[in-house]
Amino acid sequence: MIASAASTGKGPSSSVARRPQCPAQVDPLAALRTPTDPPWDVYLTGTVFLDIIFTGLDSAPVRGTESWARGMGSSPGGVANMATALARLGLKTSLAAAFGDDHYGEYCWDALEQGEGIDLAPSRTVPGWHSPVTVSMAYEGERTMVSHGHEPPPEEPAPDCPPRARAAVASLEPGKQAPWIAQAAAKGARIFADVGWDETGAWDLAGLADLAHCEAFLPNAEEAMRYTGANCPRAAAHALTEHVPLAVVTLGAEGAYAVDRRTGETAEVPAIAVEALDPTGAGDVFVAGFVTGTLANWPLADRLAFAGLTAALSVQEFGGSLSAPGWAEIGAWWREIQSYDDQDPAALRRYAFLTDLVPAEQARPWPLRRAVPTIGFGRSA
Repeated sequence: MIASAASTGKGPSSSVARRPQCPAQVDPLAALRTPTDPPWDVYLTGTVFLDIIFTGLDSAPVRGTESWARGMGSSPGGVANMATALARLGLKTSLAAAFGDDHYGEYCWDALEQGEGIDLAPSRTVPGWHSPVTVSMAYEGERTMVSHGHEPPPEEPAPDCPPRARAAVASLEPGKQAPWIAQAAAKGARIFADVGWDETGAWDLAGLADLAHCEAFLPNAEEAMRYTGANCPRAAAHALTEHVPLAVVTLGAEGAYAVDRRTGETAEVPAIAVEALDPTGAGDVFVAGFVTGTLANWPLADRLAFAGLTAALSVQEFGGSLSAPGWAEIGAWWREIQSYDDQDPAALRRYAFLTDLVPAEQARPWPLRRAVPTIGFGRSA
């Protein structure tokens, strides 16, 4: 296991302005692009939340008491976590979502479109619908969340005709089908899917009908074992390839394991040791990293390593979309990690593929801190 450079451990302050637009410095698909490509690399749809993150709490809030947080930030959340992670890795990202016509909705729209360069042409503002809100409290490497929102408008979460894209990311729901998934697949999109906890307790793969349209399925270890009945996550990954060509099972602190039915290839990459401050959005960042590597035609093990690295960098920051790393962070990590004499040479070789990818110059030292979006402050950094 490779050990990462330590984070400063300081939470964001409420008195910093929104991160200015910062286009990705690397196009991971540059060598593959042609004039006949789809207009978008990745399409996704879902609900955008306004996330309000309290940091610097010494412990969980105690009933009947008042807790003071040393830091606070706000940013778009929900499906915006995935969209931001994809965009910061250099993928042309299109998002379909409903936005409230309140100040929160305007703020989230502006942060995603202007701040991250995400295409919102398929999105819309819904009169009279207020934005869903999540308050997240981060402490001891974990978080507690409280959310509020009304039922989405009838057209949500997706329009009938998704735009043409190389890939789409979907979150499958047991017992439900999303017509847009089949439509996107019919237009040539490669579908990458994860799944949430099955509240029904059925854990029946037949209930995930849209899995038939997917190229890759990325559950965590517990989900994979429950859906397959396997007694270990690696066996579960192999069982899942009877239903989808590529199965990727995340193993938490142990890393991730993947099986490609089409090639017979398997890969396992250990996790990177980091100081985890807030796991919010780490799963989304992992998927975004894996999608990036897959669309770039990297070897399976490199895709897993990159996905794990981006997720590890994200948990060292607070928030969901706030914490998604870009190429500046990835490049800074790679240069910093090579400067440590006690690193395992074999572990370093696992990430040697980054050498030809990361920006050549890095003006800012590691660790990097992003400016935190805060409602009511100006646009300057």
